[in-house]
Amino acid sequence: MEWLRENLWVAWLSIAGVLALAELASLDFTLLMLAAGAFTAAGVAAVFPGLLWLQIVVGLVTAAAMLAAIRPMIVRKIHDGKELKTGSAHVIGRTGTVVKEIHPDGGGSIRLGGELWTARPYDDVSTIKPGTRVEVMSIDGATAVVYPIPEQVRHELDTHPGLNDPEPGSQPPQSPSQ
Repeated sequence: MEWLRENLWVAWLSIAGVLALAELASLDFTLLMLAAGAFTAAGVAAVFPGLLWLQIVVGLVTAAAMLAAIRPMIVRKIHDGKELKTGSAHVIGRTGTVVKEIHPDGGGSIRLGGELWTARPYDDVSTIKPGTRVEVMSIDGATAVVYPIPEQVRHELDTHPGLNDPEPGSQPPQSPSQ
């Protein structure tokens, strides 16, 4: 018992380690802040081995400060990023070009970011001609459910500054009068 009283820092470090490992299961950052409090209590115990009340107070103050100040910043930083889209969900909302005529009964295809996708119209009555720009509304299995982008929107996209700038080093298109 005397050894434990003189080496209480080992107990505090053990508590900090257990809390840090438990944090790996929860990923809530609460247990990590408590582990930081136990770690500082271990430091106080190493310097002042006989002052248990000081170790507890410093550990609690550190844990409370971490929970109040640091944890909200970490959580905000982690949850403010873009949502990760996996699988075929990453193509929803993207635009492509019809390569093979799209019929309600299927068989059509679109080029979407360099990939060919089978496609069908969203309304089951439309036929979409090759060369038409379409937007992916949803994914049904391995088939993109698409709808044509209206001509006015396409015109605005085509004339938007910077979207159709020539590649560096290429010649600008010549007008018929030149």
